[in-house]
Amino acid sequence: MAENQNNPLQDASALTAEIDRVGARLAEARQVVGKVIFGQDAVVEQTMITLLAGGHALLIGVPGLGKTKLVETIGTVMGLQDKRVQFTPDLMPADILGSEVLEESDAGRRAFRFIQGPVFCQLLMADEINRASPRTQSALLQAMQERAVSVAGTRHPLPEPFHVLATQNPLELEGTYPLPEAQLDRFLMEVDVDYPNRDAEREMLVVTTSAEEEQPGQILDGDELMDAQKLVRRIPVGESVVEAILSLVRSGRPATEDGNTQIAWGPGPRASQALMLAVRARALLDGRFAPSIDDVVALAGPVLRHRMALTFAARADGVTVDQVIQRLKAPLA
Repeated sequence: MAENQNNPLQDASALTAEIDRVGARLAEARQVVGKVIFGQDAVVEQTMITLLAGGHALLIGVPGLGKTKLVETIGTVMGLQDKRVQFTPDLMPADILGSEVLEESDAGRRAFRFIQGPVFCQLLMADEINRASPRTQSALLQAMQERAVSVAGTRHPLPEPFHVLATQNPLELEGTYPLPEAQLDRFLMEVDVDYPNRDAEREMLVVTTSAEEEQPGQILDGDELMDAQKLVRRIPVGESVVEAILSLVRSGRPATEDGNTQIAWGPGPRASQALMLAVRARALLDGRFAPSIDDVVALAGPVLRHRMALTFAARADGVTVDQVIQRLKAPLA
């Protein structure tokens, strides 16, 4: 009877070996992406963490920083079927989800047939998502949460894995529709894409304007990514890390014990879940066997900044969300 029971030492050894193997594959994938995307190591890391955690990411940055190139490269390296939708004010929900058309057979019988929209892919790039109307933006809500869409009362499951990487331009706000809080909360991370440093931009100038530009190759595939996502959920998390996540997220809510008067509304339990998965995914990406408090500190901004809003008084004083998050995570650093 004892032979049929699981041996904890064997289970731990098998988990360690699996983390080593998957971590090496992910390191190879990150290296290939880094040869195409210059000076954006943190952005690449956070985007890959989002996919490993099974979530969606909102990439925010000015034009020309390689957001589109990043999504295309990630799709190629991860071996995912990717599609791109350019969001515009006249885009309709059917342009994303698909629609039913009436067809007539040779025998004269009429029937509706569902024609799939671009959302039926493994990696959807929603380019400038805030340029579409709220009605069109909301068409992605069910897809992002349930991995399925409903058209004409029929539920259609999406391919697995399914991820949305949306981009947003923070400068041009004319003719845009800010994403509602309900949809922002569907994104596991908000990734800020900043300017590259001088050395990275110099390397980019030389490489991208030469006769032969580096082309990324496929390293993983969809099945391997899903296996890695399952492995992320098996990575053990220490009690100190769990307490750090709870303390950080709960301190970001209004009317907390410390008399926080700068926050109008803050992150809910979904933020705690997102941060827990993100720190596990970061540990796996680095080939480590467990996350640390340093992971919580590093990922607090991307996970929390789009789940918080400041009071009018705080905004009038020039306070930013990032400044508040920096203050909240200071006790953990």
